[in-house]
Amino acid sequence: MLKTIFKQIGSLLKVLGIVEMIPSLVAVIYGEWYSAAGFIVSGAIIFCIGVSLNLLFKDAEEPRQTQALVIASSAWLILTFLGGLPFYVIARITPLEVMNNFIPTNAGYDVSSLIYFKKPIHCFFESMSAYTTTGLTMTVHESSVGKGVLFYRHFAQWVGGAGFVVMVLAIFKQRSDRSALLLFGSESSIEKLKPRIIETARAIWKVYLILTIFSAIYLIIGTYLILPDYPLSENVFDSINHAMAGQSTGGFSTLDDSIAGYNSAKMEMLYLLPMILGAFSIPFFYKVIFLRKFNEFWKDAQTRSLIFAFVAGSAIQSFLLFKSQIVPTPVREGVFQFISAMSTTGWQTSNIGTWDWKSVLFMVAFAMFIGGASGATVGGIKMIRAIVIKKEVMWQISKTFFSENTVRKIKLNQKSLLPEEMNDEFSKAASLAILFFVFIIVSAFVATLFTSERFSFADSLMESTSAQATVGLSSGISDPSMSPVLELIYIFQMWAGRLEIIPIFALFRALLHGLPFPIFKKMNIL
Repeated sequence: MLKTIFKQIGSLLKVLGIVEMIPSLVAVIYGEWYSAAGFIVSGAIIFCIGVSLNLLFKDAEEPRQTQALVIASSAWLILTFLGGLPFYVIARITPLEVMNNFIPTNAGYDVSSLIYFKKPIHCFFESMSAYTTTGLTMTVHESSVGKGVLFYRHFAQWVGGAGFVVMVLAIFKQRSDRSALLLFGSESSIEKLKPRIIETARAIWKVYLILTIFSAIYLIIGTYLILPDYPLSENVFDSINHAMAGQSTGGFSTLDDSIAGYNSAKMEMLYLLPMILGAFSIPFFYKVIFLRKFNEFWKDAQTRSLIFAFVAGSAIQSFLLFKSQIVPTPVREGVFQFISAMSTTGWQTSNIGTWDWKSVLFMVAFAMFIGGASGATVGGIKMIRAIVIKKEVMWQISKTFFSENTVRKIKLNQKSLLPEEMNDEFSKAASLAILFFVFIIVSAFVATLFTSERFSFADSLMESTSAQATVGLSSGISDPSMSPVLELIYIFQMWAGRLEIIPIFALFRALLHGLPFPIFKKMNIL
């Protein structure tokens, strides 16, 4: 089993090594030589480790179902840990005066946020947040870390959005399509788009790339029209990075105050579309773009439900903020933050830490917890599970009015299911929703033990939900001064949320099963 896992992780590390070296090109363009060296050294080390693992275990057997889940969970932990290596190396080799040269003129602060990455745990946190497309960050002032590091953060989100395993399947051939299917299913919730999994993986990346290029062009043109005096070079850099963050629903930004840094209501409106596009499923876009099935806009249950949720939820969020009389522009902030939360993008234009508990709870329960469509890069329990739970509840209510001999089918996303099939779907959806909820509540309670007294339980609940639903909106808890214990809790939540918990249990069971606990095995616990 270990040979199979190490072989697959080796392939993933080769891809990670290349991913880490690509930002060196951006660093060279901007004359950031220490950053360029850091990316090349880090990427080369990780690539060599990957090649070595592949050579050592080249004869390993193809993965089985349990092994695929363990590969996914362990690989994401290893990859995100090593993904923090460039942050650490660059922070260690860059002289302080060079770091501080990254600080924009008249920024109002005199210390580069790159200095925080001298602590390995901050590097791990930033990498986990990037690759899981969460968006919580240790870079207090984003624009002070240099263009190379900024690009790496966004590029990592973009790569992590579609998934490392999916990328490896698109690049490297597997011996059998069955093993490819198991690996694909261990990480991705996307349905098969082609007869073979490798073709499906390539189709996913094709759609993903098309949407990202569209968003980049859209943002460049939109920014130029709205802010004509904004330097074109900065416009292009911001737009490319924000397009990657938007399509991956990652939420990192090149600006110190996220999208609020533009100080423009029109710019906030401009950025609504990339978030909405990121919330819709990739199979939906594949059918619309390549199969010309434009009726998917109203036939696809997830897309239809998301459009309704965006409109209704934004209205309710704005109303709650209006009633609280806390924020000066309740509609502007309510619409943007609800769409940011439900798409799990996490771009921020409002100080959510000052919101009243009703506004925070509504956003947490009805946006962040549910998230966008299954098959997208979003977090949360996914819209399809919310639809299944709602249909099952409605079915249980309505069936009391039917006779005992009535056989009725339930329609779910253009499919007809018998009651038994619907019950099975409901069991899966409800189980994951309950696990998701329990993880958040327990983490929020534990987190309150390590947060400052100025933060309430509502703040802690918001931060825990944001981490586990991979949203990235913050009440202010996540920063370099936070407790290391709290930082590890959020790292765990981001990891578990990205993989939807089940692979995490598979990894823990595999680890425990391999330990010498015979009494537990006799009791059938393992």
